[in-house]
Amino acid sequence: MDVIEYGTTPRARWLHARRATIAFGIALLEGILVIVHVVPAWAAMLAAVAIVGYWFFAGRHHGWQLARDASWTAALSQVIVALVPLLAFVLTTLAIVVLVAIAVIALAALLANRR
Repeated sequence: MDVIEYGTTPRARWLHARRATIAFGIALLEGILVIVHVVPAWAAMLAAVAIVGYWFFAGRHHGWQLARDASWTAALSQVIVALVPLLAFVLTTLAIVVLVAIAVIALAALLANRR
C-alpha cells in the first residue's frame, strides 16, 4: 500500500509514478529525430542545457509537486537525448580507428608479401 503524500493531486501522483518511463519515451522519440537529422544536434544540446538549467535552479524547488515532477521528467529526457550525439561521435571515432588499423595491417601484409 502506497502512502499518499499530503498536498498532492491525483495528476501529480500519476506523473510521479510514471515520470521515468515518460522521460525515456520522450528521449527515444527525440533521439530518433536527432539521428535522422530532423532536429539538429546543436539544438538538442541547447535545449538540454536550458531545461536542465531550469530544473536545477527552479524546477526542483517548485512548491507544486506536479511542476517538480514535470521539470524532472523534461530534464531527464534531455540529458538522455544529449547523450545521443555524444554516443554517435564516440562510435564514429571508434569505427574510423578500427578501419585505419585494418588498413595498416592490410598494407603491412601486402608489403611483406611483395617479394
